Amino acid sequence: MSMNPRWTYRRDGGLQVRMYFTMFMLAALYLFFVTVMFGLGMPIEFVIIIAAVMLGIQYFASDKLVLRAMNAKVVTPEEEPKLHAMIDRLVERAGMQKPKVAVAMTNIPNAFATGRNQANALVCVTQGIMQRLDDDELEGVLGHELMHIKNNDVRVMTMASFFATVAAMLMNMLMWMSLFGGMGRHREGGGNFAAALMIAYLVSILVYFIATLLILALSRYREYAADHGGAHLTGAPSKLASALQKISGVISRIPTDDLRKVETANAFFIVSALKGESLAGLFASHPPMDKRVARLHELARELEGRR
Repeated sequence: MSMNPRWTYRRDGGLQVRMYFTMFMLAALYLFFVTVMFGLGMPIEFVIIIAAVMLGIQYFASDKLVLRAMNAKVVTPEEEPKLHAMIDRLVERAGMQKPKVAVAMTNIPNAFATGRNQANALVCVTQGIMQRLDDDELEGVLGHELMHIKNNDVRVMTMASFFATVAAMLMNMLMWMSLFGGMGRHREGGGNFAAALMIAYLVSILVYFIATLLILALSRYREYAADHGGAHLTGAPSKLASALQKISGVISRIPTDDLRKVETANAFFIVSALKGESLAGLFASHPPMDKRVARLHELARELEGRR
């Protein structure tokens, strides 16, 4: 195994700036949204409560939901000794709690991490990835997933998506109100109500669209951050790059119908299982593979120069 004996958690400064700027833009957008909705007298409090309940359930049960979606099961050290041994070494070096370890019964090569904090985290790999990667490549993948846990990515993405969920729910509610007579309410001031309803509907669409773009950008940045941190953790960026290329190459040859079976967990995966996402640009949840690999090779040269 290629392990760096003196691991320290090095962040990519430029990447951190882009992530914080994206979160700032999301906060500003949501402040604008809430201000406009309250100004128009929309019943946003009720929608916020429903959205909070929905996301709360998702947040606290994310590990169980994704395990069920992936047909995965938690495994013991006796069942998967090599997998546990790799994670034991990595978490010791990273100074973090050991997550639960699971294996998904699918031939599609991939891996993911979930959990609201380190005490409730889980790392899952598929049977397909264990069959196709060598030990160093698999270790690189596990390092990436552990960085998602250390960076609290589930928490960050849940918080980032909260008001986007509110906007989507309000957008649907306003659409149904308009279809079922909301536009014609109150003879006195009916025109004002209709105008307010239309403005709220258009603002909800705009906020949802822009928020989605920002959340997807944040998701891509966090994949880069997990690549960066995981590569530093193992000391072998080129092995993670090799693993990503292998996974991507296999996925490109898997029939679309088979990939649809794991589509619900796609946002968690180390490599997108959606065909064509590499062409999606601003609408992709994962960075382009060539850019991820190029960054990792650049990091490998940087680390080699320090030795």
